[in-house]
Amino acid sequence: MKKLMLMCATAALISTGAMAQSTVVTTGTSHAAAVQIEPEYRTKIRTFVTEHKVRPEQTREKIVVGQPVPREVELEAVPADWGPSLTKYRFVYSGERVMLIDPSTRTVVQEID
Repeated sequence: MKKLMLMCATAALISTGAMAQSTVVTTGTSHAAAVQIEPEYRTKIRTFVTEHKVRPEQTREKIVVGQPVPREVELEAVPADWGPSLTKYRFVYSGERVMLIDPSTRTVVQEID
């Protein structure tokens, strides 16, 4: 009987551990997680900004992922050679950083380093 109780308790502990391992917790904005940029496109983006001498935007507030950019900030169209998955976004060059913006909400979805 003790052996049966011990086996039941062990099985309960094992199943609880397995259930805990399958729990997924996500934080942050869903937009940032959805944008995947391949390394070769990151290089193209940095090259584009330097070669085209994109003028950095000056803002009072720091532009950060998950927050909308001010209305006075002009959004630039994303060139096609940055990759087909990025052309639906706009970008802002600010403080040595390129920020991808969702034009419908003006929210920063990704910082490209």
